Amino acid sequence: MNGIRAQRRLRLLTGLAIALCSAGFASTTRAEQPMKNASPSLYAPHSERGRYFNPWAPRSWSFLDVLKWKLLSRNRYDKSAPLQVPRVANDGAGLAGFEHSATVTWVGHATFAVHDEGDVFLTDPHFGPRALIPRRLVPPGIPIESVPAHAFAVVSHNHYDHLDEWTVERLPAAMPWFVPMGLAEWFRGRGRANVVELDWWQSARHGRFTITCLPAQHWSRRGIGDTNETLWCSWLVDSGPRRYFFAGDTGYFPGFAEFGQRLGPIDVAMLPIGAYEPRWFMQHQHMDPAEAYQAFLDLRAQHMLAMHWGTFDLTDEPADLAPRVLADAVRAAGGDASRTVVMAIGEQWHVPKSAAD
Repeated sequence: MNGIRAQRRLRLLTGLAIALCSAGFASTTRAEQPMKNASPSLYAPHSERGRYFNPWAPRSWSFLDVLKWKLLSRNRYDKSAPLQVPRVANDGAGLAGFEHSATVTWVGHATFAVHDEGDVFLTDPHFGPRALIPRRLVPPGIPIESVPAHAFAVVSHNHYDHLDEWTVERLPAAMPWFVPMGLAEWFRGRGRANVVELDWWQSARHGRFTITCLPAQHWSRRGIGDTNETLWCSWLVDSGPRRYFFAGDTGYFPGFAEFGQRLGPIDVAMLPIGAYEPRWFMQHQHMDPAEAYQAFLDLRAQHMLAMHWGTFDLTDEPADLAPRVLADAVRAAGGDASRTVVMAIGEQWHVPKSAAD
């Protein structure tokens, strides 16, 4: 009986964590006008009285739904089997050199280290031991100390599995950060002054890179009472020879097709495939693997890198299930499996020359 109570208590604490966390300066410019057939809501005002929202699909669930999910619903998955999350040894030393094309290393969850020629950037850097309450299941793919001092980072939103204070405090103090509206104050409060805050469709320059903040279908919360006080986003990072799309955390929405038409060609699309069950609760905020594959097709990208699985146990499905479901979805759609890449944590993937040319 005590074991059952402990499991229920852990489910409730994890649900509360999901409610909180999941579920030199550059100049900024406003991106060009929308495509002729674009959904107007993608360009509509998205803040009111100090709160942000998704104009095309406002979030409708409440805290009572969290309790319903964690206390009253039955998980249809058996999560007793040991997790199968591949990891390869990588000391990160390669990030210090010059890459003659580009490589992408999966650190875990939504964190990639992209090494493009002589530059390195990180996506949603998280090297820490926990995402508020859920503990890290697999160690980071590279040591945090291997991140070079000249690296920069993009952050999609403020949930604890994407914005980790432990990590921010240990990365180089002068690192430039590119964040959505409302998050700069959080970084400056922790002594990180080199932060650029952008709204949807705004771009900033950093050296040879053009970094564009794009819509995503999600939400934000860091503590009690601050729901949606900061924006959430996806990112397009354009180095010149290559374009990288980083989705952050998002449900499936019409923005992917707009990005594909307007911002292509996209060489690499980093898309979330995990933390998607139960669908009645997660669909608005997290894509399932089939939706992620459709997003990849909408983006017209050359390659998809799967992320947001295998690192934190956040939802009902086993943390290692999503890649198998993705493979089934690609097969059912008659897709080219070689263009959907599921990496081991710590694995370094070379951007194909055909995609970069």
